[in-house]
Amino acid sequence: METGLLWFCNWSTLGVCAALKLPQISALLKARSARGISLPSLLLELAGFLVFLRYQHYYGYPLLTYLEYPILIAQDIALLLCVFHFNGNVKQAAPYIAVRFVSSWYVLTLQKWIIDTAMNLCTLISAASKFAQLQYLWKMKDSGAVSALTWSLSSYTCATRIVTTLMTTSDLTILLRFVIMLAFNVWVTATVLHYQKTTVKGE
Repeated sequence: METGLLWFCNWSTLGVCAALKLPQISALLKARSARGISLPSLLLELAGFLVFLRYQHYYGYPLLTYLEYPILIAQDIALLLCVFHFNGNVKQAAPYIAVRFVSSWYVLTLQKWIIDTAMNLCTLISAASKFAQLQYLWKMKDSGAVSALTWSLSSYTCATRIVTTLMTTSDLTILLRFVIMLAFNVWVTATVLHYQKTTVKGE
């Protein structure tokens, strides 16, 4: 039964993550506006994903426990380029993203203490990214082009990763990260749904 549960959690997480950011990208393209999307939140999330992927790879953890992160990073980059496009900065952003990604990938593992410190900070970085999105929503009092579906799917993947972490590596740093991310994802989802209802009532 445990093997079946682990299999389900791993593959359902991969399946969800394969399309996780697509509702958000679709909503953004449909609105032809990045209104409601916090750029600092997106950049912090991307940094958190990169550190987490590098940490798992560095310590040789089972591939299925983090295989979704290359997919999420690719989708975040696509989303980031869309945001920059609608803000009129896409040409300046593309080289910056490429250089930052490649340099960070190598710098993180120059010394063991660097990747360990980065991973400990990763939870704070990821939490800050969620909080930045919450602050932006509170400030705008409008969910704009933010997709509640994307955030609710993120909540699901955090929940499944709590299960897979407990069943495989039992890494407390990773476990703490997923618990905190689950709480923030649920909070953002609830906030987006609240402002969507407010907008509908206003109309």
